[in-house]
Amino acid sequence: MHIKSKAAMVRKLGSLQKQLCQVGLFMRGSIVVLGTKCGNPKCKCARGEKHQQYYFSLTIDRKTNLIFLGKKRLDIAQKYVDNYKRLTEIIDQITIVNMEMLRAGQAS
Repeated sequence: MHIKSKAAMVRKLGSLQKQLCQVGLFMRGSIVVLGTKCGNPKCKCARGEKHQQYYFSLTIDRKTNLIFLGKKRLDIAQKYVDNYKRLTEIIDQITIVNMEMLRAGQAS
């Protein structure tokens, strides 16, 4: 990104700040799918086709934390994770514009 004028950079920052405010709720982490067996000898999982269980995974202080989501909470957790990714994209763009302003001596 190479924005020439300070006014254009300020407009870009304003646009990015609006986007930042519209991100919504977010969570850093991942949705993971783990295969489980239910213990019923007649079930498909006894033949190797495991049941899919959905979890939210977050590592804090080198310790992985899992929260069971099930299918009921999967969509909302995925939305929060997607919002976090969008948040980091916007922050990266803001950083680039601010670096250009600093480089041009136009930082405020």
